[in-house]
Amino acid sequence: MRFLGRLSQLPPRLATGAYILNSGLSKRNADEEAAAGMHGMAAGTYPFLAGIEPKQFAKYLSTAEIALGTALLVPIVPAAVAGAGLAAFAGGLLGLYLKTPGLREEGSIRPTQAGTPIAKDVWMFGIGAGLVLESLTSRKK
Repeated sequence: MRFLGRLSQLPPRLATGAYILNSGLSKRNADEEAAAGMHGMAAGTYPFLAGIEPKQFAKYLSTAEIALGTALLVPIVPAAVAGAGLAAFAGGLLGLYLKTPGLREEGSIRPTQAGTPIAKDVWMFGIGAGLVLESLTSRKK
């Protein structure tokens, strides 16, 4: 595993890492209404989350985003590890997009206006997958 990755990995890691870290820090002290909204949307798509209290869910989500954002920003975290975490996280968000009614145009994967903020997470998935693939294909044989 390569530490202190390639210079070409720095821009996508910094951009997504800062974005996700900020998102996690913003959710840290979510009020009841915000926590309920996040939890309701997530539990509607992923029913196993329904048993978690909304405020606790917001704390878990915040912690996960802070950890992921930090992993992307810290260059000693291997690109394959940070990329895999980003791809998994973005994959979960894309699941919300694909399964939540009203976020996509009828019979299409094209987003509605309400779906655009979540559909954009396809870029995070692409960055994560790119970091993993670059790490796997750049290894010395």
